[in-house]
Amino acid sequence: MIAEAMDVRLDSEFAPLRSVVVSQSEFRAPADAAILGHSMPVEPSAVEILEAVWGKDFREVYPEKQAAWEAERDELAAVLTRHGVEVLRPRLFNDAERAAAGETGYANFFVRDPWFTVGEHVIEGVLQFPHRRMEVLPSRQLLLDRVVPSAARYVSLPQPEASPLGHPGAGPFLEGGDVLVLGTEVFVGCSGMATNELGYHWLAKYLVPFGFTVSKVELPPHVLHLDCAISLIRDGLMIACPERLPAGLPAALRDWEHIEVSEDEAAAMATNGLSIDPGTYITDPEFERVGRELEARGITVEYIDFSVSRLFGGAFRCSTQPLLRAN
Repeated sequence: MIAEAMDVRLDSEFAPLRSVVVSQSEFRAPADAAILGHSMPVEPSAVEILEAVWGKDFREVYPEKQAAWEAERDELAAVLTRHGVEVLRPRLFNDAERAAAGETGYANFFVRDPWFTVGEHVIEGVLQFPHRRMEVLPSRQLLLDRVVPSAARYVSLPQPEASPLGHPGAGPFLEGGDVLVLGTEVFVGCSGMATNELGYHWLAKYLVPFGFTVSKVELPPHVLHLDCAISLIRDGLMIACPERLPAGLPAALRDWEHIEVSEDEAAAMATNGLSIDPGTYITDPEFERVGRELEARGITVEYIDFSVSRLFGGAFRCSTQPLLRAN
């Protein structure tokens, strides 16, 4: 059933958040590491945990961590609801989808990446890691219900060619964690592990005729996404990890004040917080130093323990996807 039409739009990374999708917590690891083609970008403390789940469902191996993981997302949803944000959730994978995944495994845990919103455009991307290729499916009905009746355009990238496991192929690959929006300025991270050159060029070709400027931001090969290096807090203020920006900040951001974080802090997801609005930001108590820096600049900081989510190489931005962020 198609829902009543609603606005679908994203003006910037810090425009007031009004409607957002919060991730589920599903993960079955690939049968072995060779399937991935790259090393999985997880927090260093998660390496031993990952070794125990190859070919298995995380829930079965670590039931207590699974419960804590689900509780983290529920708490995030509750905090957002308290701030007046409409919270939606993708469904879980169904039995047919789990069976189709086979030895590749599946993930339904970071809704930021399989689709994303830029202005009045909702774009289904293509994920490079094979166990994440189906991750858009649990959101599909939600997109049909909310995006199709709206004024927003709804498009998707071409599907990549079939290729042997461990070799993703040419793509194009484009992931929402690499896409930061600042009005008509769009920044696209490119490390080659997620978004690649073809994905960046596809997005530029699509958006430029609508008045957007699309700029590529080079990332080191070990950094999965741009939101693992930069977080835009409000106009003129950001969190950034210089070590993860080999060519420096994008030109449009170089005059901004930035709170610096180290490579170790960034690897633990210090830049992957979430702005609710220009004066309110969510982060993990692990990053209290960053929180104090924000508070000194007039930002209200909400702390949520996201230690299990961070094991998988993402945090608050990765766990959310706005449908409406409007001034």
